[in-house]
Amino acid sequence: MHMIVTGGSGFLGQQCIASLLKADSLELAPEASTPIRSITAFDVAVGSLQHPKLHYVVGDIADPHQVSALFREDSAAIIHLAAVVSGTAEADFDLGMRVNLDGTRNLLQAARAQNRLIRILYASSIAVFGGDLPAVVRDDTTPTPQGSYGIQKYMGEQLVQDYTRKGFIDGRSVRIPTVVVRPGKPNGAASGFASNIIREPLAGRPVVLPVDASTAMWVASPRAVVKMLMHALSLAPSAWGWHRAINLPGLTVTMQEELAALEAVAGKKPLGLVQQQADPAVLRLVNTWAARFDTARALAMGFSPDQDFETIVRAYVEDHPEALGGT
Repeated sequence: MHMIVTGGSGFLGQQCIASLLKADSLELAPEASTPIRSITAFDVAVGSLQHPKLHYVVGDIADPHQVSALFREDSAAIIHLAAVVSGTAEADFDLGMRVNLDGTRNLLQAARAQNRLIRILYASSIAVFGGDLPAVVRDDTTPTPQGSYGIQKYMGEQLVQDYTRKGFIDGRSVRIPTVVVRPGKPNGAASGFASNIIREPLAGRPVVLPVDASTAMWVASPRAVVKMLMHALSLAPSAWGWHRAINLPGLTVTMQEELAALEAVAGKKPLGLVQQQADPAVLRLVNTWAARFDTARALAMGFSPDQDFETIVRAYVEDHPEALGGT
């Protein structure tokens, strides 16, 4: 079996590929587990992960010809992670539409053209919810995105839903919580501060918290998200039914609770590197996002969240000892 991972050189893409390579096979229920012969990682740059079964293709997902060229006779499954993140999509409308919407449609059209049912896992986002929301968001809550990124992700969900309804693909969309703690440098995501206030102080670097400490967010660790993505990909179509989008489980955590977990893991010293300074652009987006979800459907389907936020911080320290320099 050949697999395609768009955004395969990114943080989540690399972790998903590592998980697939470690397993060496994939169960696409109801079919039996099938050996993974090769994986194509499609992105704007080559990733650091290297393996004989892994092949990188550098290109533009908005180019339909480049996307079509990714497919092989044995291509069976796709993890679609490629996207322009929230802050960048808001600042550059045309780029966000080109990558997040046009790129997604290019991928679905290319899969449709294979004339066989290819399984596609679409990475959506909780940013599809915004504005005047109920206290707790459920799977049947109507998405009301308030930013370009959330709107583009929701349009992608609807494309996946309709291509699946028409029998062109076997699609499923997962609304991923804010992933914390992301390693590496800060990116253009409006939610990036939720990782920054943990990662940067642990490395001995100062960081700005651009929102109030009471701000709550719906989060999940990289470990939990990768595990849930693999589960979503493997589930049989019958497990999804007609509704192919789901809210993934997570934790509701305030920034104050994040900082308390940081102190529990690393002591008081890193807290002195966190400075609160409001950023109106970030606040405009973050204040529209949902922070509390009822994920009963996902839990019933076998998805599982992190235990607590302190566990998330400890997992980051365990997975990235090279990133520690200030404790």
